[in-house]
Amino acid sequence: MGELTDKAKGLANEAIGNVKQASSNPQTRAAGEAQEHKGEAQQLKGSVKGAFGDKI
Repeated sequence: MGELTDKAKGLANEAIGNVKQASSNPQTRAAGEAQEHKGEAQQLKGSVKGAFGDKI
């Protein structure tokens, strides 16, 4: 995957995670928090790829 793909997937996961965190169900909130962190990691991965190129 390329830099932009990773960043786009990261943004989507963060957005979905934020929506899930608004739930009144504790399990859904926890899943949303995990998904938000996953999105943050994907964006970081995309940034690293951008800095070093898609060779990583």
